Amino acid sequence: MAVVAFLPPSQQPPAQRPPFRPARPGPPAAGPPGAPFGAAPHPAPRPVTLLGLRGRQWMVVAIVLGCCYLVTSGAVIIGAWGTLHRAPTNAELQRAANAEVARRWEAWPAERIFPGRLSYTPDEGHSEYASRTGIVPDTACEPSVDAEIATTLRKHNCKAVLRATYADQLQGVVVTVGVVVFPDSWQADRAYKELPDSHGPDGTGTVRPALRAAAFPGTASAPFTDAARQDRTFDRGGPYVVLSTSGQADGRPAAAVKKERPGEPFAVGFQIAHTIARSLSLRALPDCSSREWRC
Repeated sequence: MAVVAFLPPSQQPPAQRPPFRPARPGPPAAGPPGAPFGAAPHPAPRPVTLLGLRGRQWMVVAIVLGCCYLVTSGAVIIGAWGTLHRAPTNAELQRAANAEVARRWEAWPAERIFPGRLSYTPDEGHSEYASRTGIVPDTACEPSVDAEIATTLRKHNCKAVLRATYADQLQGVVVTVGVVVFPDSWQADRAYKELPDSHGPDGTGTVRPALRAAAFPGTASAPFTDAARQDRTFDRGGPYVVLSTSGQADGRPAAAVKKERPGEPFAVGFQIAHTIARSLSLRALPDCSSREWRC
């Protein structure tokens, strides 16, 4: 049996320390590539920034902007699709109707503007029919009217004058009708107010200034000349002013009429002109289901 005895701390010998050994010089630490041997290493390079943002941060900004552009483009496309497929407003319908009326003189065939037969009511009160004898191919403004009227038409930007001649049912009266085309209703109204009043056979021997007569050989209107004009009328509808000039089918000159004619021998002229003016200016609202309209 072993017995272990401990000395009191005051009597214990001091602890032995390891002998001091000076450090041996070793090889210097390696510096960065290309630097002299033993040079101190360079600090880590700072990241490149633009306007305070790093590359990854700019990538996030680009993604966010791209998403914003996509959302905006989608909203624009949806809005455009809705605009193209919505029903037209009442104001748009009115503008389309006005534009359609203003194009009729070009869009309609001549036979639709000047039908082959037009009804009228003479003094007796029963309906008769006037027959078209011909349509003038020339649509120039100034050659179609007397010089006094040509000045007014030129002042208000006349675009064309369409003319045709009719003979009444008994072929005793012939009428030349002229449709004067203006850019819009406002200019047509201004021109209409500056034109002379309607004038009938009052024994003065002339109705000048008026629409010029248009005669067609081989028809009842063949003898009708400017000298034979005995009546003139003016009417308006939309961007059109409709003129008429009438005379007797035998070509009798107005100067030969020395006194006023009783009744209304040339009432057919105004009625035909009014019918044509009403047909050209009567507005029809667009019907998107019809093939004649594109909505």
